[in-house]
Amino acid sequence: MLKHTIAVCLTAAGLVALAPAASAQAPITLSPEESQQLCAEWLPKLTQRTAKLTERINGGPEIRGSVANLKARAENQRKKGHNDTADRLQKRADTRGGRLPELAAAKQKLDAFTGAHCKAGK
Repeated sequence: MLKHTIAVCLTAAGLVALAPAASAQAPITLSPEESQQLCAEWLPKLTQRTAKLTERINGGPEIRGSVANLKARAENQRKKGHNDTADRLQKRADTRGGRLPELAAAKQKLDAFTGAHCKAGK
């Protein structure tokens, strides 16, 4: 579920970030209503989603899905002698921690797009 959520978030952020590049080839025209909807509804949701995912990944051992939680579970399994399960959990923790730079880049792209294309007065 977390992989799917990250993928959706990064895909949407990529599409938003690539919109200016695509417009260099073929201009995309949005009506003022469409532009306002993008700035008012979609971008805040995507920004909130990246923040929630970052918070979850950085959470403590009590937060389900956090790197610390996965590492604690791996250590617990290792103590019980379930080394294969512990190795899988450790690998998931390492992979999940590697998602933080991707989320930070997505947030930067969303913030840049918001600053460039969304006016505070709208």
